[in-house]
Amino acid sequence: MDNQKWSLAFISLAFLFITSSSAEFLIQQVTGGRGADYNSSYSLTANLGVTRVLREERPSSKIVTITSFSVIKGRGEPYESSVFEAAGYKWRLVLYVNGNPNDGGNDHISLYARIEETESLPVGWEVNVDLKLFVYNGKQYKYLTVTDGLVKRYNNAKKEWGYGQLIPQSTFYNTNEGYIEQDTGSFGAEIFIVSPAQQQEKVTFISNPPDNVFTWKILRFSNLEDKFYYSDDFLVEDRYWRLGFNPKGDGGGRPYALPIFLFAQGHKANSVVTNTWGAANLRLKNQRSTNHRQIYTAAWYPIRSDYGVGVNNIILLADLNDATKGYLVNDAIIFEAEMVKVSVTNIVSA
Repeated sequence: MDNQKWSLAFISLAFLFITSSSAEFLIQQVTGGRGADYNSSYSLTANLGVTRVLREERPSSKIVTITSFSVIKGRGEPYESSVFEAAGYKWRLVLYVNGNPNDGGNDHISLYARIEETESLPVGWEVNVDLKLFVYNGKQYKYLTVTDGLVKRYNNAKKEWGYGQLIPQSTFYNTNEGYIEQDTGSFGAEIFIVSPAQQQEKVTFISNPPDNVFTWKILRFSNLEDKFYYSDDFLVEDRYWRLGFNPKGDGGGRPYALPIFLFAQGHKANSVVTNTWGAANLRLKNQRSTNHRQIYTAAWYPIRSDYGVGVNNIILLADLNDATKGYLVNDAIIFEAEMVKVSVTNIVSA
């Protein structure tokens, strides 16, 4: 058999440095980012909901590099970067090299992203942001990435978000750690807008759906060849199905037993194309009594149409050919599929 089937089986620094000169120190600012060729990161520390992870990729929204860092070490006033654009809005980075005492930043470096030029935004504006802030480690050629996983809600009442305890000063100013190299430190930000999804994909399981029984009568059974035969397609909910079997047997049942498989085919026009759950009773009908041979099968059927689930031995061929059993009558057999549960996927409002 060419098609795949199973028997009763539930079968993802280059460090950018722009040079210019200044009398005492140089502030370098870079907007934009570049992906790295590979991703290698590990957890450095995590506390109070804030995670700190080293990664190789540069920040995508903003980088600020300060040379002659010792000139401003110990200063209490913040450095405010130039305005940059990210995610359709204007921003500045606000850096406290001696920590922000109003945000628990004593003995730490503090860093914030502040939204700017909000006068043009509509009344009652609100911007939800996934914010990550960064400190470059030149020793490891990686960025310490600081985030708490919470969405930052910017509005007129709160235009600045960040971390008072971005990194301890004892760590940052320790040259053995790698955050200060040649009296230079670098910081960054990534700003992504969190827009709530307007739609969602909803998977519903339908028990005993309408028109869920399909009957297939095979005539001239004794003349059938050693190959797979397939029924016509039948539609249940959003997907077409069909039965298939080889009269000479298949797999472990060959050549002593009769197999039966259920295949999922294509989807109905305009339906949502996804995997489909199919649970069915597969029967070989007894044409003289209610003593049918039946098996239950259930599986996630993939989008492709070459996947069948069933059994290699719904009945032994010796029993099938026994005229007194009632399964083969007038050289004909009858298969039946009763779809007892199927999934339907729809796109609905979130």
